[in-house]
Amino acid sequence: MPRVKRGTVRARKRTKLLKNTKGFMWGRKNRVKMAKEAILHSGVNSMQARRKKKAVFRAAWHISINAAVRQYGMTYSRFMDALKKANITLNRKVLAELAQKYPKVFEGIVKKVQVVKA
Repeated sequence: MPRVKRGTVRARKRTKLLKNTKGFMWGRKNRVKMAKEAILHSGVNSMQARRKKKAVFRAAWHISINAAVRQYGMTYSRFMDALKKANITLNRKVLAELAQKYPKVFEGIVKKVQVVKA
């Protein structure tokens, strides 16, 4: 069986690997062995970050809804409870957007909820 040195294939593989580690610090951007390890860890970190991003957004929605509802003398938890009792099925993302961009519409929702609650 003839010997295969894989010169260009191996070089291409290394180039591709180092291209993915562009911007990394110290030897992780230009040493192949360290770059491989860095790529593995960056994949794990990016996965965790994508998961965490959803929690961060949800917390931001809670804060903006709470701030908007406090103007009408309610708390976030009481408002959400009243929404469920009034059968209004808007998610937190939509409620936060309404509170920020369309305060008149949000005020209407709060008034409707206060009527049902009372």
